[in-house]
Amino acid sequence: MTEANARDLVFGKVTESEGVLSEIAVAAIPEDDRVWVEQEPNVWFRPLMFNTVVGQWCNLLRVTRSGVVSRHRHPAAVYGYVIKGKWHYYEHPWMAEAGHFVYEPPGEIHTLTVPEDCQEMVTFFNITGAMIYLDQEGRQVGYEDVWTKIELCRNHYAKVGLGADFVDQFIR
Repeated sequence: MTEANARDLVFGKVTESEGVLSEIAVAAIPEDDRVWVEQEPNVWFRPLMFNTVVGQWCNLLRVTRSGVVSRHRHPAAVYGYVIKGKWHYYEHPWMAEAGHFVYEPPGEIHTLTVPEDCQEMVTFFNITGAMIYLDQEGRQVGYEDVWTKIELCRNHYAKVGLGADFVDQFIR
C-alpha cells in the first residue's frame, strides 16, 4: 500500500470504483418543480437521499394546505428541521416553526397538522424504517418505506419527463 492510498483510507476518500457510491451534494430546494413528488393533493416530498442498506431516507416535506397531513408512527426515531412555515401534532402542545428541530421517539403515534394561518410548510425529515399510517382507532391503513418511496419517485419522474432513472442519483 502506498502512502497516498493509506492517507486516502484514513480520511475516507474511497471512490465509486472501489464499491462505494459518491457523496450527495444538491440544492435542497430544486429549481425545477418536477423534482417535487406529489404524495397527495398539496403534499409533496423532495428526495435528498435513499439509503437502501439501512432503510433510511432524507427528504423535504412540502405542504400547501392546512389540516391533517397524516396520522402515523415510526419504528425508529425521526429527526426534523423546519425550514419554512409551521406545523404541530395534535398529541402535543408545541408548534414546530421555521428554525425548530424536532425529535420523534420510536413508536409514538402522532397526527401531523398544518394550522389554518400557514400557507406553506417545508420541513427536512430524516427517517429510518417506515412510516406506518393509522386510522383514528390506531389500525394500520398503509405504510411507506425506502422502497415504496423510490418506486413513487420512479413513477413520478417517468410521468413528468425526467425519466424513471432520475431517482437513481439519490440512492445509496
